[in-house]
Amino acid sequence: MVDQKTRLRPATPGRDEGLVFARYLDQAAEGFFGFMLGRQAASIIADAYAEPGHSLSYEHVVFAERDGVIVGMSLAYTDEQHREFSDEPLERAAGRAARRMKMVRVLLAPLWRILETVPEGDFYLQAIAVDPELRGAGIGTLLLEDAIERGTRNGSARLTLDVAARNDGARRLYARRGFAESSEWPSPRIVPTVFVRMTRTL
Repeated sequence: MVDQKTRLRPATPGRDEGLVFARYLDQAAEGFFGFMLGRQAASIIADAYAEPGHSLSYEHVVFAERDGVIVGMSLAYTDEQHREFSDEPLERAAGRAARRMKMVRVLLAPLWRILETVPEGDFYLQAIAVDPELRGAGIGTLLLEDAIERGTRNGSARLTLDVAARNDGARRLYARRGFAESSEWPSPRIVPTVFVRMTRTL
């Protein structure tokens, strides 16, 4: 059960919050952003986070707090917002690491195309993360319910997310909240599945 002192709030564009966001984002992505951006990944993401108009902007982040301390976050946006996003804030913040970022995107082009696809009418939950020591306390469920409400308020038809195939706990949580597995990548007929896309009608 969630502590009565746990509350959700919209993010603000401060650098300290940006660094917290960067930590949660890389946690949710299982280290992908660290791999893509290198040792300065947290600083780069924090710089980009403060700017509007892209997928890692504070505009799309909700933090969970307990006793005034951030303990989790979610990152979600509509398909319409996604179509208007620009890579420029992240590339500008990356500086020299922008070349590394582009190389990773080229190497992982098939995966990147899928992860960057938000179907029309969907509200996409890109990331959700909770402090490891507080998992099981209901904070993830609270963030998920908030994303469902946000998607509904935005008039979206479905809530969509991608989850690592090996993350059985998260897949069970989403299934309990009405999500169904809609696709896998890559096809399990070829190599083991890396991630599963799950959707829920709103």
